[in-house]
Amino acid sequence: MKLLEVNNLSIDFESEGKWLPVVSDVSFEVNRGEVMAIVGESGCGKSVTCMALTRLLPVPPARYRSGEVKFRHRGKTCRPLLLSERKLREIRGGGIAYIFQEPAMSLNPVFKIGDQIAEAIVLHRPDVKDIKQEVIAMLRRVGIPAPESRVNCYPHELSGGMQQRVMIAMALSSNPELLVADEPTTALDVTIQAQILELLSEIRQNRSMAVILVTHNLGIVSELANRVAVMYAGHMVESASTAELLKCSAHPYTRALLNAVPKLGNKEGRLETIPGSVPGPANFPAGCRFYGRCEHCNSMPAEKQELCRNSIPEWKEISDSHFCRCWYKL
Repeated sequence: MKLLEVNNLSIDFESEGKWLPVVSDVSFEVNRGEVMAIVGESGCGKSVTCMALTRLLPVPPARYRSGEVKFRHRGKTCRPLLLSERKLREIRGGGIAYIFQEPAMSLNPVFKIGDQIAEAIVLHRPDVKDIKQEVIAMLRRVGIPAPESRVNCYPHELSGGMQQRVMIAMALSSNPELLVADEPTTALDVTIQAQILELLSEIRQNRSMAVILVTHNLGIVSELANRVAVMYAGHMVESASTAELLKCSAHPYTRALLNAVPKLGNKEGRLETIPGSVPGPANFPAGCRFYGRCEHCNSMPAEKQELCRNSIPEWKEISDSHFCRCWYKL
């Protein structure tokens, strides 16, 4: 069953009197209980897309130029981009909850962690009678030792891994239907990363909760995600089941990302890289935004390259639930 449906979402940001297209014509779906990963290089629009789901981007400098978001909240379909601020407060946290990549920046340094989790419970679960015990139970659920004493700690008294667990507890305390994990392990060491990812996987299975996992780590994707969407320069360029995307990717950018992943036992020396750099919104090409870095395009005759240079490829379904945005897919 579809929980979230995003259709042709486009978002601009104002800069020096001009509107720059940060996200353009993005479409995807998330089903109840599944993990969908959004991958791509830094600055491709992953986080902006996720924040737009509950209209978290301030207007201005942002502008929701076009598109639609449908979210099935408590059995009823709503459209967050059209809701009032009062109605949005029910969706934020209670329907769609967020875990951000820098917990130290997201937690309020002057309030105890127990009070911050309790606030989410009071807002979204008024039926809970004993708030403190529920907070302690949530901390225990995310693997924080001695939660009875930790509940009185301030954020700076906890390690980075513990702070991220508190963020997860805060997100889950509202009983959300969809959890957006925006690079939740970026600032953590490898051991803590594995623990956090295992925790998210267990929680999803126990609660039948959908997850959008924003990451640039394809290793994480292969282990956790049911489906993958690949973004580049504000466009979604490919989307498919994880197994199909890893086995037979169709877009040259996806293939280049997969080829750039270090492989255990590879003795050939240099790692593969993608030439050039991601263009900024002020310098997007007129046609395909991967044009100029695309070795597949560069290997074709000049007359075929004209189409890539001057026309934006359409977002098309090339096989069952496998979408691609490329004129000359692999």
